[in-house]
Amino acid sequence: MTDTAQLPAVGADGEPGGGPAPARRPGGPTPLVLVAVLAGVAVVAGLVWGLVRAGGGGGVVGTPEAAVPSSNPLTDGTFSYEVVSGPLETTDCSGNSYGDMIEWFSQHPCEKVIRGLYTVQQDEARALVSVVLVVMPDAAQAQQLKAVTDTTGTGNVNDLVRDGTATLPRAPVVANGKYHSEADGQQVTIVETNFFGEHSDDELLAEIAGDAARLSEHLTAG
Repeated sequence: MTDTAQLPAVGADGEPGGGPAPARRPGGPTPLVLVAVLAGVAVVAGLVWGLVRAGGGGGVVGTPEAAVPSSNPLTDGTFSYEVVSGPLETTDCSGNSYGDMIEWFSQHPCEKVIRGLYTVQQDEARALVSVVLVVMPDAAQAQQLKAVTDTTGTGNVNDLVRDGTATLPRAPVVANGKYHSEADGQQVTIVETNFFGEHSDDELLAEIAGDAARLSEHLTAG
């Protein structure tokens, strides 16, 4: 018979010997306390996350997006404009026109016309700008209107100084300055502009006329 030595007992701390485990250091949290603390932290974290996710109306708040900058047609282009008069809206295009356009509009009634008057300052140059937006029944008539008003000597829609709506001391006659027109669907935008005083700069005046066409957005903004 083979003699087998008896193995020594292993204590709770992994060391030989069967003595009791070392006492826990006084003041340390018990396992039950640790579990309770961790559970409380989880609950609080869940509540905070819920508040972050919930919107004011109960919806979900996603990733914040950059605010969309506001658009202002008076200042968002090459030049900045100040309103003198308008916008003024009517459905009577014939009664607010001169020259051949009176008869043309009587045969081709518009849906509406909106007029505005502005000033623009560029260094020492100051200009008066008339912007007219005409809405025709369809795109084909809008193109016809543009072709007629683009023709020299056919007349136009009255600017607000010409018809007496706006009183502006020493106002230039915009019809004697630069002209610009654009057609977009049913809409035709007509711009006339001229400098105050004796200033002369055809290139700058033409640039103002083209830039001011965007003021049709101001005419329709209200």
